[in-house]
Amino acid sequence: DYVVVKMIPDNRLPPRHLHSVHTGKTFAVIKWESPYDSPDQDMLYAVAVKDLVRKTDKIYKVKTRNSTVEYTIKKLEPGGKYHVIVQLGNMSKESSVKISTVPLSAPDALKIITENDHILLFWKSLALKESNFNESRGYEIHMFDSLMNITAYLGNTTENFFKVSNLKIGHNYSFTVQARCLYSGQMCGEPATLLYDELGTGEDSSASKTDRSTDVAAIVVPVLFLLLVTLGIGFVVLYMRHRRLQNSFTAFANSHYSSRLGSAIFSSGDDLGDEDDEAPMITGFSDDVPMVIA
Repeated sequence: DYVVVKMIPDNRLPPRHLHSVHTGKTFAVIKWESPYDSPDQDMLYAVAVKDLVRKTDKIYKVKTRNSTVEYTIKKLEPGGKYHVIVQLGNMSKESSVKISTVPLSAPDALKIITENDHILLFWKSLALKESNFNESRGYEIHMFDSLMNITAYLGNTTENFFKVSNLKIGHNYSFTVQARCLYSGQMCGEPATLLYDELGTGEDSSASKTDRSTDVAAIVVPVLFLLLVTLGIGFVVLYMRHRRLQNSFTAFANSHYSSRLGSAIFSSGDDLGDEDDEAPMITGFSDDVPMVIA
């Protein structure tokens, strides 16, 4: 025996398993499940998005009968922080999740050009790869002095370069360039960082570069010259040895050439000593020959 029991849906329950599936720079995908399984009618959800930086609210309505709901929140700002609340339209219990969008990328190709009494920071425009970035927003530059262990804000600019002066000799610096932070530094771009220690020798940086390049040239040029001379001598020795061996073999082959046979004849080791065949063989001593022993 069995009995079928159908539970009465409770519309006061909150949505289940609310979480973020994917976040981008200007959007976020959230997902949740209905308060109970297999809804038999359309359910109206209220999705409230609270901007924790700007202190603003937006409410979106989602109507569906699906047990699992996936919704994309659009028109967000890069690097923003949001509090998302989902509940049924009858203002039942709520589920919430906090999300943070992806910040703007760091500027590319950050480099330093050294002048006599200052340096220039250069980088590529962030608008080349970020459609959400406007050049009017600008960039801000920070500097970290590792010797003093302090970080300083140098300023901001809407250009793609920045002049830095009054650097101290013997100090190492790290420079960062990023999209300018908005709303009291709460929405910033990713920083591009570059180390700078050209003043560590206590000399002018341009003179230091010239001296180092001269020293390197003074070492590399003689070494390359010696290598070339050594290779040239080696080739000459190999060539002379090859010529000597070739001449010796040619002379040896010509001395054994038979014009009658039209080829060179080389004797084996058994034929050595044939030139002595005509010499008289000593067979022994005769009895009538006196032997003298000194």
